[in-house]
Amino acid sequence: MILTDAIKENSLIAKEYKELLKISYQSLNNEDRKLIRLAFNTAVDAHKNQRRKSGEPYVFHPIAVAKIVASKIGLDATCIASALLHDVIEDTEYNASKIQKLFGKTITKIVVGLTKISKLKKETDVSLQAENFRKMLLTLNDDVRVILIKIADRLHNMQTLDVMPTEKQIKIASETLYIYAPIAHRIGLYDVKSELEDLGLKYTEPEIFNEIKNKIEESKEEQDKYIKNFTRRINEKLKKEDLSFKINGRPKSIFSIRDKILKKNISFEEIYDKFAIRIIYKSEPEIEKFIAWKIYSIITDYFTPNPLRLRDWITSPRSNGYEALHITVVGPGSKWVEVQIRSERMHEIAEKGYAAHFVYKQGKNNENGLEEWLNRLQEVLENSETSALDFVEDFKLNLYSTEIFVFTPTGELKSLPKGSSALDFAFAIHTGLGLKTRGIKVNGKIEPLSHELKSGDQIEIIKSDNTKPSANWLDYVKTSRAKSKIRSALKEEKKLLAEDGKEILRRKLKQLKINFDEKNINNLANYFNLKTSLDLFYRVGIGKIDNISLKKFAASNNNRLINFFRKRISKKDSEISHNESEVKNNFDQIVFGNEEEKLDYTIAQCCNPIPGDNVFGFLTVQEGIKIHKKTCSNAISLQSKFAYRIIKSKWIDSTQEDFSSVIKISGIDNLGIVSEITRIISNSLNINIKKMSFDTEENTFIGTITLKVKTKSILDKLIGRLKKINGIEKVNRE
Repeated sequence: MILTDAIKENSLIAKEYKELLKISYQSLNNEDRKLIRLAFNTAVDAHKNQRRKSGEPYVFHPIAVAKIVASKIGLDATCIASALLHDVIEDTEYNASKIQKLFGKTITKIVVGLTKISKLKKETDVSLQAENFRKMLLTLNDDVRVILIKIADRLHNMQTLDVMPTEKQIKIASETLYIYAPIAHRIGLYDVKSELEDLGLKYTEPEIFNEIKNKIEESKEEQDKYIKNFTRRINEKLKKEDLSFKINGRPKSIFSIRDKILKKNISFEEIYDKFAIRIIYKSEPEIEKFIAWKIYSIITDYFTPNPLRLRDWITSPRSNGYEALHITVVGPGSKWVEVQIRSERMHEIAEKGYAAHFVYKQGKNNENGLEEWLNRLQEVLENSETSALDFVEDFKLNLYSTEIFVFTPTGELKSLPKGSSALDFAFAIHTGLGLKTRGIKVNGKIEPLSHELKSGDQIEIIKSDNTKPSANWLDYVKTSRAKSKIRSALKEEKKLLAEDGKEILRRKLKQLKINFDEKNINNLANYFNLKTSLDLFYRVGIGKIDNISLKKFAASNNNRLINFFRKRISKKDSEISHNESEVKNNFDQIVFGNEEEKLDYTIAQCCNPIPGDNVFGFLTVQEGIKIHKKTCSNAISLQSKFAYRIIKSKWIDSTQEDFSSVIKISGIDNLGIVSEITRIISNSLNINIKKMSFDTEENTFIGTITLKVKTKSILDKLIGRLKKINGIEKVNRE
């Protein structure tokens, strides 16, 4: 039986290898195939005694990663071989020198870079995931292919996440949404990014994911008919122009639909652009733009375009190299339809991102823009003055920003994230110029440093050698480059003040009979919600932490309470003794951990969960446990950055407490509609109205009602009944 299973597994491994070669066949020569075969044989030998959590041979994982690298990212034989070997140094008897003898320096460098990422230690400090993220991106300095293969590795891990326990699924999925999807987006791997986001949502918000997925599947037949009807009208006309093209419809990702539902506060049915139509045409590079606008002209002869929704990324490509012409038109049945027009070259770059630039090297600004971004990114990464958490937030902010295009006094075009200030522009030109910026002229007029730039602006820097950056400058800038350079300059001045503050604190603690040691310094930093001892000394030095504040610290028992919570969380399966008097204001609505214990907690104001919501606990530094909804806008960030502070929590049945909830109602202002609303709330369900306000404009109204309810199910029933009232358009819970 064991022999039969081994033969069967070897057959499947051989089949996977053949599929890998088939995917990559067109770009592989004989030498490439020999290299991949050697890497495959090495991986099979190295992992022969290893198995994955699912029970299958471990080598299936590196083969799957190599297939993603070959098909979804479009990389060459060197990368495919590196993907096959990416876990060899970490997990097996093969070391770097052995790999170098077999495969040479380039592949060894990539594999060692991937091993560095895998070996990032799980320190128990606050910014764990952020610091790991920074270390991971530092491998860009070695070879950007390391990041590309790591993204492929993460994608396969997400595709096989079902075998992991729930807590691990949430942790890995949150990290994917927080770190890997944004990197894939920035490098231009849109298909990979969408799949990472959808899989991340599948495990962080499974109910929402499945609901949207089912609705998409239910509407697929209707959608296919609509796309066929739309394309039929323009197909003949395009053929008459002797164009070689193909038209297809592509559904929006589940994650992007969910994002739109949340941002616009609308239902699935109200989203008009659930899919996009793509027209991909063949063309010589020199006439690509001409043909794109020709196709645009043909489409708009049949369908009315929305001029506000025209996006010309052919004339001004995105900084990650993306090129296309996007238009939105009124299609059949008066529905809005997004049409994306791309050449085959543009489509290849859109699908494969950075890797496609190795194929298409035609001296255009696209590749230069990406190289410039990588250089800028490297500057920020290497700036040790920037905290890891600040870096991650700045990086992610700049990833998803829409770009603007502005001009220097000599007419040179510069791209910046939308929302950038005049001061951002100064730092984009040169760090030295940014630090000495005294004033700025925008279109010939002097503007404040915080002035937000718009596309087409021409900017001139007014410089002074006497100017020094102030802390306020951090509020004026958006780009990570500007922020990191300003922080670096401020840090030097801060160090001088901190030295004075350290001596002042030493004297004051002595008066309070508190030892000036590492433990008490850390406790003080936690008490004042500061990240480092330098921050603490600095605030003492400038007088923000005075005698009164220090006396309050001495009398406080916050640190004892936090330590108490931490000890409880760290004990998993063992018996936990607990002195109830140590925790005040116990409630019986929420229980914690596998033992379903009752602990002190407060409700997070950002999402205001009520009984019945799916929730988790988050251990704060000074306020104990806070309860958040799993769908809270802060959930992904908290679960990724502070996984060790997340506490498993759930509501238990309770009839002893009423909870406050707010609903918003909008609709047509019919006579007596307010009376009908209040009658249903008060009489039908016996719910108390705490506060109510209605605003009318012409013949419409918007109402906000604060209610006292016992559970989510009661609130859901009420919302269902209110929606049935004639004239009500929307009823949503805040």
